[in-house]
Amino acid sequence: TEKELEKIFEELEENCLKSSVKVLKAFQDNKVSTTDFNEVTGYGFYDGGREKLEKIYAQIFAAEDALVRPQIMSGTHALTITLFGLLKYGDTMISISGEPYDTLQSVIGITGNSENSLIKHGIKYEEIDLINNDFDYEKIEERVKKGNIKLIEIQRSRGYSQRKSLTIEKIEKVISKIKSIDSNIIIMVDNCYGEFVEDREPIEVGADIFVSSLMKNLGAGIATSGGYVVGRKDLIHQVAERLTAPCIGKDLGANFNQLLSYYKGIFMAPSVVKSVLKTMIFASRMLEKFGFEGVSPKFDEKRTDIIQTIELKSEEKLVKFCQGIQKGSPIESYVIPVPDDMPGYEHKEVMAGGSFTPGATIELSCDGPVCEPYTAYMQGGLTYEYGKIGIMMAIENMISK
Repeated sequence: TEKELEKIFEELEENCLKSSVKVLKAFQDNKVSTTDFNEVTGYGFYDGGREKLEKIYAQIFAAEDALVRPQIMSGTHALTITLFGLLKYGDTMISISGEPYDTLQSVIGITGNSENSLIKHGIKYEEIDLINNDFDYEKIEERVKKGNIKLIEIQRSRGYSQRKSLTIEKIEKVISKIKSIDSNIIIMVDNCYGEFVEDREPIEVGADIFVSSLMKNLGAGIATSGGYVVGRKDLIHQVAERLTAPCIGKDLGANFNQLLSYYKGIFMAPSVVKSVLKTMIFASRMLEKFGFEGVSPKFDEKRTDIIQTIELKSEEKLVKFCQGIQKGSPIESYVIPVPDDMPGYEHKEVMAGGSFTPGATIELSCDGPVCEPYTAYMQGGLTYEYGKIGIMMAIENMISK
């Protein structure tokens, strides 16, 4: 299998090098020093290291400003403060990538019964489904021309849906179409799992703002918590005021001694993302060889995120595969994952994640809702070597049963 994948792996090395050049230049241009890693306590005023880190994020992702904070607890939290920061009573937001990820649905208010959802705060929500894994350009154009849209949300990764993840090329095309009709609409991209996979990021193709978690790509398995938002300066200001308080914004927030891990995380991220992609491509090809159908993406398909899915057709196979991934993990390999309820999700979930940071999906992990078609969603692998071993153990666990 590795012999077959040599050319694809070479392309990953080249993309990793390009991303590494951007990261290193940002560190050098902003004159990073060891004093930038110092802990600042209390209110966190005048934290030069925090400010410099946010300048580095903005430079790497071709944005005007950034918010990178330990107070952002997850990707869902980053999305929540962004939407609540940018939308007011009576505004309309539209998802043009179909139904959003499970936990965002309850934030919006299309599922769950929270009194604090966007809809309960008077924000209107609409949705336009994808067609054949691409945007419905005709419907989007028709709706944009009608006007009265404050924000359009695009989810780059597939989430728990059966669709494929959206490439930067497709995102660029639809943003160009929207902006040609109404340049005032805010384009927000949920960039979870997507950073450094392709050679361009959402801001570079016209998005106004994008968000994600530091327990995914950019934390590189080093950051133990946190999230980020990058984009236009005026928008970041509004999001920061939602995170802290009006008229305070980015000026407040102790770093909880996390800055060193955040600097290390973004520095190592291109290499770790490359390792993850190699692991997922290896997994895709190996699973095909063992006769598993419903593997997506195929090993030779273009990738825009680090997710690999396998339709396993039964609860038993889904659970066995996750248990196999757990057996190949460095932490709690002796634990046996079983389906259970989880906050924010409609169905029971089975999750394998023997990781140094619980919930860090940049580390080798696998999960899935226990419902048809019983799809496993796999991602992560801090090094290709460990990832490869974990994948082989997971396959062995299934076929031996």
